[in-house]
Amino acid sequence: MARRRRAGGGKPLEVAIESLSHEGRGIARVNGKTVFVFGALPGERVRIQVRRRARQYDEADALEVLEASPQRVAPRCPAFGVCGGCSLQHLDNDRQVATKQHNLLAQMAHAGVEVEEVLPPLRGAAWGYRDKARLGVKYVAKKGRVLVGFRERKASFIADIGHCDVLLSRVGERLDALAALIDGLDARARIPQIEVAADREHVQLVFRHLDPLSPADLNRLADFGRAQDFFIQLQPGGPDSLRNLHPDEQALYLEPLADASIRIPFGALDFVQVNREINQQMVAQALRLLEVGPDERVLDLFCGLGNFTLPLARRSASVCGVEGDATMVARARDAARFNGIDNTEYYRADLADPDPASPWMRRTWDKLLLDPPRSGAREIAADIGRFEARRIVYVSCQPSSLVRDAVIIRDQGYRLAQLGVMDMFPQTAHVESMAVFVR
Repeated sequence: MARRRRAGGGKPLEVAIESLSHEGRGIARVNGKTVFVFGALPGERVRIQVRRRARQYDEADALEVLEASPQRVAPRCPAFGVCGGCSLQHLDNDRQVATKQHNLLAQMAHAGVEVEEVLPPLRGAAWGYRDKARLGVKYVAKKGRVLVGFRERKASFIADIGHCDVLLSRVGERLDALAALIDGLDARARIPQIEVAADREHVQLVFRHLDPLSPADLNRLADFGRAQDFFIQLQPGGPDSLRNLHPDEQALYLEPLADASIRIPFGALDFVQVNREINQQMVAQALRLLEVGPDERVLDLFCGLGNFTLPLARRSASVCGVEGDATMVARARDAARFNGIDNTEYYRADLADPDPASPWMRRTWDKLLLDPPRSGAREIAADIGRFEARRIVYVSCQPSSLVRDAVIIRDQGYRLAQLGVMDMFPQTAHVESMAVFVR
């Protein structure tokens, strides 16, 4: 049953912030009730306004910081607090990372899972790191102009921002130019979003449009691509409707390793990690921690396009990639051929309901890697003992599902040997982590 919430209100309150929640909000207590305060940090005294009330907790915004934490910094973006893209710009980046690590370890301890070794955090650039994003677009009649950016924190409106410091600079510094471009189109009210993706050399923009575009609009978009040196694609319908506008030939390449020895073709609508620098560190760390030998067989679950599969294949006897999307499986096979790798095999399977009769389920494996979505890998974790893998690397994008699955894996005879966070999303409360289980 969903928690019932009602609007807040009342007079502002003065509170002391005790700690920081997993969502990056300060935690205070008012008459014994928990209050989550956006924009507040541990150790601070702040004036707050309650915005929403629930049975067990309230949600509030910080109106004024009366006693500031030494870790507080001035947010770089003037839209911080309004735009929903960031939640921790007011906290020093070193402290952001330390807090994420602390909270993850605390959740493991609360679940009774012992962590033998804490890995140093993987870190990269704190700004301009985001190579992939979906930008909302809206023609706002009351403002008489187009807005391009992320959604507001507390509403579905597009935040009014002229630039974004977490996006790669080639796009983040051109949001005003994108807004002006769309404002000059005949179809300005019928373009709801722009998908952004970039590799080491190129930037691709996919314009979703709800109506056919006029010849004049097509020319304006193509001219913008030429002037800014962007790939421009159009998406009039579903993912299969994509077509290149400028130039005629377009290609982006995911490079899982820093030496670029493996290149995986991808597009703006594909799932790839948003932070290229951290992704390369993450793949390198996974290879090191999995300790794969040249005579070993590896199972890669939730393999996607082969971000881990292909680097693992270069170090092992063979790798089996399993993925739920048939199109992704086909493209993972194509990526292996593109890179001249012939010791991989792939299966399409629903990993939330794995079929015990599947060939990959009936084998044992020397090593195993999982990179599940936010929901985790509860079902396959419950059957993970059957594979008899000596080492398991679990890449997580949601601490709560990792903790839940860690208990399941531990109870099948594994110990949590190593755990650490990866700062994939600086300035946000999002936590990516890597865990190593040893039989």
